[in-house]
Amino acid sequence: MKRKIFLHAYHLFLMALGSTVAGLAYCWFLIPHQVIPGGVSGIAMILNHFWNTPVGLATIVLNVPLFAAGMKMFGATYGVKSLVGLLMSSMMIDFFTYVVPVEALTHDVIMASIFGGLMLGAGIGLVFRGGGSTGGTDIVGQIVNRLTNLSTGTAILIADALIVVGAGLAFGKVELALYAFLNIYLQTRAIDLVLEGVSYTRAMFIVSDAAEGITRTIVKKLNRGATLLHATGAYSGQERKVVFSVMSKREVARVREIAKEHDPHAFIIITDVFEVLGEGFKPRAADPVMPEG
Repeated sequence: MKRKIFLHAYHLFLMALGSTVAGLAYCWFLIPHQVIPGGVSGIAMILNHFWNTPVGLATIVLNVPLFAAGMKMFGATYGVKSLVGLLMSSMMIDFFTYVVPVEALTHDVIMASIFGGLMLGAGIGLVFRGGGSTGGTDIVGQIVNRLTNLSTGTAILIADALIVVGAGLAFGKVELALYAFLNIYLQTRAIDLVLEGVSYTRAMFIVSDAAEGITRTIVKKLNRGATLLHATGAYSGQERKVVFSVMSKREVARVREIAKEHDPHAFIIITDVFEVLGEGFKPRAADPVMPEG
């Protein structure tokens, strides 16, 4: 019970921190330069430009029907945490606009697009890690995916693109739409970084007739584990063996050399790994571990 309460408090802290970071990103960078970050908040910024409506409040109002539709269609998927995340992230925009006003940190729209995107993405990522949601086009994407053959990602991309293009037309500045696309790209990178972290290991697949020798050399010279997988060529129908091994970044070049020494024609695939659980690797701690007692 103590651990459950502790985790709930920790997740609430992450959502509060993420909402604060996101709110500052809007007020320091995005709103002063009219750089639209996509989503419902982007529509709220357009409304603010024409009628001076509060961005945070407008975001909440616009999200109400979307959230209701999400609840009706997906049920518990949009629970209390999602609603809390939506409210907190939107309210912090108006908090830093009207309650504790902050001024723009730069007069350069390019710098605002870059740092606004990175900061907003980091804030949204923290809200996600806390189990919350910022609402908006992610709900639209999932609803469209349920009703049509479009993937969720494609639907979100289309919705954001329409909002950004609409903002560019509304503000009469095509450049703002271009800056907005840069902002959205950096947002996604920052969100991924917060949620997944920086890749600290690599996974290597080696298809070779000398798989056994490669495996033995990896184990002997690098003291690194490796697994032999049995595979069948789809075209040739021949039985092949595949070496699978997870290693640190600095070991990749050495393993590549080992594979080429045994088989110059070896087929090698190297991919990022964001977390490894097991002997020889330190896991990422998504949630803090509460001491017993």
